[in-house]
Amino acid sequence: MFDAPISPFIAALPKAELHMHLEGSLEPETIMRLAGRNNVRIPYASAEALRAAYSFTDLQSFLDLFYLGLTVLQTGEDFYEMTRAYLDRAAQDRVRHAEVFISPQGHLRRGIAMGTVIDNILRAFDDAKCAHGMTGGLIVGIQRQFDEEDALSMLDGLRPWRDRIIGLGTGGPEMGNRPAKFRRAYAKARHDLGWRTTIHAGEEGGADFVCEALDALQVDRIDHGVRCEADPDLMRRMAETGIPLTVCPCSNIMLRVFPDMQAHNIRRLHEAGLCITVNSDDPSYFGGYVNENYAAIQQALNFSDAELWQLARNSFTSAFMAGADRDRHLEELDRHKPGGATSPAA
Repeated sequence: MFDAPISPFIAALPKAELHMHLEGSLEPETIMRLAGRNNVRIPYASAEALRAAYSFTDLQSFLDLFYLGLTVLQTGEDFYEMTRAYLDRAAQDRVRHAEVFISPQGHLRRGIAMGTVIDNILRAFDDAKCAHGMTGGLIVGIQRQFDEEDALSMLDGLRPWRDRIIGLGTGGPEMGNRPAKFRRAYAKARHDLGWRTTIHAGEEGGADFVCEALDALQVDRIDHGVRCEADPDLMRRMAETGIPLTVCPCSNIMLRVFPDMQAHNIRRLHEAGLCITVNSDDPSYFGGYVNENYAAIQQALNFSDAELWQLARNSFTSAFMAGADRDRHLEELDRHKPGGATSPAA
């Protein structure tokens, strides 16, 4: 769907990806292959038929297919293959640091053990670091349609991996599930587990969801957040505090947040001084990995190379990573700085 040409500058630009759901990286061919391997029935005859169903009217229409797709993940090797395939693909896009979501509740409810999920994802990260020099980590995502007790139980089950997990996030349907629903879970993640935090807000919900996430949950980042533009006071607050937004342009068009890329507000958010990053969300469903998202906004919204370089810099400064790794990535990024790009203090 998004066929903007990827320029040599975008292809070579070092970048971090901060908003990508591992289950959303399963390509239709992989879903069908794993379904056959694991004897899971999928109501589609072929990968082509499954891909043809990727026409969404809203967030829930996507989530229905997303939850169907993850049912093919049954073994540790499945989780390893899924993660390694994404990391290898991201490395081709010059992603030097990747922070990815996994939704343990959806797997635990199917009888998959926590260790089967987490150990094999982490094994793939270790192997990708050796193969590509990539840094990154795992953000566990609360599924907001379930109650907070379920989220708290999930966090207790993750304690053995507390030092290998970098953050807590929340995804799923915003409507009917306000951020403050998970106040205790976020406090536990910050204070007991020592994790950074983020939340999907302002994609389906309004600017008030973003305000509530900042005030009630004290998050470090906002995932999506594009509806913050409706509140001028919130816009000023976010520009002044530098709270990052992990924007996913192609996803926003596929889920009808905006009618087309020309209508997307990412340029206005950037020009208002917000800390904007570019990400792919669920790339196999939304027609583009991270480079396609950079190319789409360059073509539709006239982002210059210098502006794209700044967005890439934002991705590194917004990441949940150690200072030494950040400095190394920024040094590499500076070698790709086009004329006219600015380099504010991190």
